[in-house]
Amino acid sequence: MSRWDGKTKGSLVGYKIFLFFINTLGLDFAYRLLQLVTYYYYLFAKKQKRALLDFYQNILHFPVSEAKKLARQNFYIFGQTLVDRAAFLLGKTEQLNHVFENEQYLVDIRDGGKGGILLSAHLGNWETAGNLLKGRITPTINIVMLDAEVESIKQFMDTSTGGSRFKVIAIKDDLSHIIAIRNALVNNEFIAIHSDRYLDGAKFIELDFFGRKAKFPYGPFVIASKFDAPVTFVFAAKDGKYSYHLSATLPITDKLKPEEIARLYVAELERKVKEYPEQWFNYFNFFV
Repeated sequence: MSRWDGKTKGSLVGYKIFLFFINTLGLDFAYRLLQLVTYYYYLFAKKQKRALLDFYQNILHFPVSEAKKLARQNFYIFGQTLVDRAAFLLGKTEQLNHVFENEQYLVDIRDGGKGGILLSAHLGNWETAGNLLKGRITPTINIVMLDAEVESIKQFMDTSTGGSRFKVIAIKDDLSHIIAIRNALVNNEFIAIHSDRYLDGAKFIELDFFGRKAKFPYGPFVIASKFDAPVTFVFAAKDGKYSYHLSATLPITDKLKPEEIARLYVAELERKVKEYPEQWFNYFNFFV
C-alpha cells in the first residue's frame, strides 16, 4: 500500500481563491471553476489517477471508458466536498440540503446517555455532515483525526470562516486522545472516526475487501470495542449537485471484539462503495 502522510492536499493560495469566489460569486460559480481545476488534477495527478483506474477496472470490473469517467467524477466531486465545507463555514448554506436515512438511530444513541462512536470512511464528506448535525442530534460531535494539515492553511481557514462547528480530537503519540475520547463519551457526545485508511508503521488488520486482502487501521475498531458506547457506521455521500444523503446503521450495543466490528464495517463499506463508486476518495494502492 502506498504511503499516506495524513495531510490534506492543496495550497494556501488555492484555498484563498476558492473562499473569495464562494463569498463573492456564490457556490455555483465555484463549482464551474472547480471543473477546470479538477480536470488539471485528472491530467497530471498520475499516481492518484492510476490508483483510481486500477480500482475501477480491476476490482470493480468497469470497462476502461467507464473507469475513466468515474475517475474524472471522483476528482470533481472530491473538490465539490471541499468547496461545500468552505461554503458551510462561510454561512453560504442556503443551497445545501440533505436527507438522513435512519436518523432515529443517532437520536436513540443520544437518548441512551452513553455517547456514541460513529465509524465512517473517506467516502463523501462527513465533516460537512458533522456541521449539519451539530445542535440537532447532539450538542457536540468530536472528529478524531491526524493533526497533520499544513498549519498555514488551518490558520487561514479558522480566521476566514470561524473554523468548524465540531471539535477535533487530534491523535497524539502520548495517547492523550484516548482520554479525550473517554471524557467526550462520559459527556454523552459523539465520536466520529474515519476507519478506512492507515499510516505506515501503525497497527493494522487485514480483511477481505471486494474479494482481495486489504489493510485497515486497527485503532478505530479497538476504540469501538473497548468503550461502553453504541457503535454505528455512518456515511454522507453527495446525491445531487447541492444535496447529501446521510445514513447510519443499526447501532452495535453488544460487546464485540475489534476484529468482529471491523468485519461488519468492511461489509458496509463495500455496500456503500458499490452504491457510490465515484465518491470513495482513496488515491492509493489499497490492496495487499
